[in-house]
Amino acid sequence: MAAIVEGRICRQSIVSDFVPGESSFDCSFSDGVRSIRSSKAFGRSLGMERTGIIRAGISCFSMRHFSLGKSGDRKSYRNGRSFSEVQHGNGTAVSAASALSELVPDSKRETLGCDLPRYDASKKSHVDLVVVGAGPAGLAVAKQVSEAGLNVCCVDPRPQTIWPNNYGVWVDEFEAMGLLDCLDTTWGSAAVYIDEKTTKYLKRPYGRVDRRRLKYKMMDQCIANGVKFHQANATSVIHEEHRSFVLCNDGLSIEADLVLDATGFSRCLVKYDKPYNPGYQIAYGIIAEVDGHPFALDKMVFMDWRDSHLHSNPILRSSNRKLPTFLYAMPFSADRIFLEETSLVARPGVPMEEIKRRLVHRLRHLGINVKRVEEDEKCVIPMGGPLPVIPQSVLGIGGTAGMVHPSTGYMVARALAAAPILANAIVQTLAKSDRSRGDDISAEIWRDLWPLDRRRQREFFCFGMDILLMLDLDGTRRFFDAFF
Repeated sequence: MAAIVEGRICRQSIVSDFVPGESSFDCSFSDGVRSIRSSKAFGRSLGMERTGIIRAGISCFSMRHFSLGKSGDRKSYRNGRSFSEVQHGNGTAVSAASALSELVPDSKRETLGCDLPRYDASKKSHVDLVVVGAGPAGLAVAKQVSEAGLNVCCVDPRPQTIWPNNYGVWVDEFEAMGLLDCLDTTWGSAAVYIDEKTTKYLKRPYGRVDRRRLKYKMMDQCIANGVKFHQANATSVIHEEHRSFVLCNDGLSIEADLVLDATGFSRCLVKYDKPYNPGYQIAYGIIAEVDGHPFALDKMVFMDWRDSHLHSNPILRSSNRKLPTFLYAMPFSADRIFLEETSLVARPGVPMEEIKRRLVHRLRHLGINVKRVEEDEKCVIPMGGPLPVIPQSVLGIGGTAGMVHPSTGYMVARALAAAPILANAIVQTLAKSDRSRGDDISAEIWRDLWPLDRRRQREFFCFGMDILLMLDLDGTRRFFDAFF
């Protein structure tokens, strides 16, 4: 029987490919990132609705540093000085950005420490489904398919590592999915600063996802359902007429009826046949201990498009007027806050170091002195681009399946909501008595995931992204003034 081999190494150093002037770094792939909605006519035509916006969704690259040590243990990154003491050395944006970097602690991976049931390589057991990737969407599908009594194996190089992203969601979305216990902080409303004179308030509760609790809950459900885990990188898949084999970098081959690629934008196994030219949402953020900040504790800051902090730097101000960035902030207390500078969408992406410099200027203008950085994150979020080959033998969900919203990004809640649709299609297809149809099995599931009308809708969303790519700061402000 003829066999088809496809796949590539899943982990890449990717920032230099996306953002001019950036050095490569090793990234974690997860299922998450951002979404925008509006009630206005243009917003509705782009698949938006009022008060959904930016933060946490599908296919986000994030590199995160964090510290779990005592607050006084700052020797490795403070050198005895606070951010304000260092940044006023010569007053330049570059030196201030370097000063902020000095406060970032050494990287350390946070893990769950669960007793995972392992796939028994010695038995080489056949499974119904192999899920490649232990992000939110991958685990959600694994959990729901295994609930139906099917055998599932999840392959991931670090299955117990906590996801690096800072996810934010609307409280009602997580409530509808029974995940309220996975929010560690909530705010009663959100603020949008259009400019220095106009502020709008979104009266919809917003929450920050407790990454550890969410992953533990999903892993615990998978374990209870009998999901097995294999700690390795999936490098390729071989398709035969009646079965597939997932090949791992440790030499193991896992036989399955179906294979699901849930590796985010790394697109480990899913095939594409068209050039990839997306827009990019770029963000740099920190969770910091500060002397104080000007934000109310009962509101999070959805978007702050004000640019008065750049008036003293004509170069940064000019570049910001062409390719604007905004502040996204979650105040946890009077002296602890998450602060992130974000470029909504650009092609090519705004350089990460410039975004960091803009954040430093903004913090200085707001009078925020950073005493200690708990963690920082660099996010590169691809938006738009072509869909994968449809149908194909490998299934996909989230970023790897082209599900990131082309003009807005994609929320983690939406990813979790899509998982039952895919899981139900898998269960129903495998429940049929005849499993010997080869590619026809996955073709049915792809049709459920991407029906023709949804593909046409996505093409229009790509048009929306092209509109957003043309907006300067003034145009962006006018858009969001109408948006809300």
